Amino acid sequence: MVTHDVRSVSRALVTIGVVLVACSGVAAAHVRFVTNTEQAGEGLAFLADALTDPVNAVVLGGGGLATLGALGVYLRVRPFQRDIAVFRDVMTGYRDLLPWLLRLGFGLPLVGAGFAGYFFNPIVEPAAAPGLTRLFQIGLGFALLFGIATRAAAIIGLLVYLLALLSQPLLLYSFEWVPGLVAIALIGSGRPSADEVLQKVAAAEGTVYGQVDPVHRAASWLNRVVDPYERFVPTVIRVGMGLSFVFLGLFEKLLAPEMAFGVVEQYSLTALLPVPAELWVLGAGFAELGLGLAIMFGFFTRISAITALSVFVLTLFGIPDDPVLAHIGLFSLASALLITGAGAYALDNRIGADKPAATHDGVAAPADD
Repeated sequence: MVTHDVRSVSRALVTIGVVLVACSGVAAAHVRFVTNTEQAGEGLAFLADALTDPVNAVVLGGGGLATLGALGVYLRVRPFQRDIAVFRDVMTGYRDLLPWLLRLGFGLPLVGAGFAGYFFNPIVEPAAAPGLTRLFQIGLGFALLFGIATRAAAIIGLLVYLLALLSQPLLLYSFEWVPGLVAIALIGSGRPSADEVLQKVAAAEGTVYGQVDPVHRAASWLNRVVDPYERFVPTVIRVGMGLSFVFLGLFEKLLAPEMAFGVVEQYSLTALLPVPAELWVLGAGFAELGLGLAIMFGFFTRISAITALSVFVLTLFGIPDDPVLAHIGLFSLASALLITGAGAYALDNRIGADKPAATHDGVAAPADD
């Protein structure tokens, strides 16, 4: 009986995962990065008309209920516990590489933005001094890539982004810079990094550099202030990434239907999956909205992160015009959640997803999060 339940739950979860990814898939790209459509459209009128259509209501409502039902059954049956425990242990073992992952994920896009001439994302041009702006982004990007004065570089990048946001609201379409740079500022350079090398040279007895050490002596106070908050890195990543997904689902799809329809038409998505164009837009928008809320509140965090990575991969393969560099930050944030899990203040902690749920050969096996 238990085996039958496990198989039923497994089939349901796989089916729901395929439908979710197919519905969001390539339509879940940054719409503004690939469409030439200027009009956003009447979002509320679109939602009222589309959601009162019986076919759309049945498909979306049925998919939502099936997802919630499968998750409820999963929490009751909890299959694959040993597999999940091993997976979690392996991913946790990469914890020391987390700073490097984040530095690469946000250093590379900065260097790319500088050489390409845009400002943080492909739809925003520098407001003034484009040459200096390009040099600033390239320099800051290489500082993150090499891991030199890492925390200071991340804080400077964050302040510049937030100040620019006041005059260029389109930067919200790349909100992942906020959790990414905050996380780097909290976690520091890690290893491998220039900071680590220089710090060890400075600490070694008899070195000339140790007598000067202009970087680490000046930054030691910053490290003392920030270090106690490093434990909130998973929470920062989760909340910031979730907010980014929610924003994109609402303001690139559900409340900007003409732009989303433009992408569906431009890439003939109705030929790929023969459903009405409005169902493509609704599916992508609600999938992104639901996925964002799940990540933001820490509900099945690792599964949600894997789903996000699947959507990114389909987007890159399905929409050749979508700039790859513009998504590397989100790739790194989702990958980071596979390593860290939900962190503090997450629903996973309340439903037992971050606690041992059973034992196998005397070893506690945590359930999935």
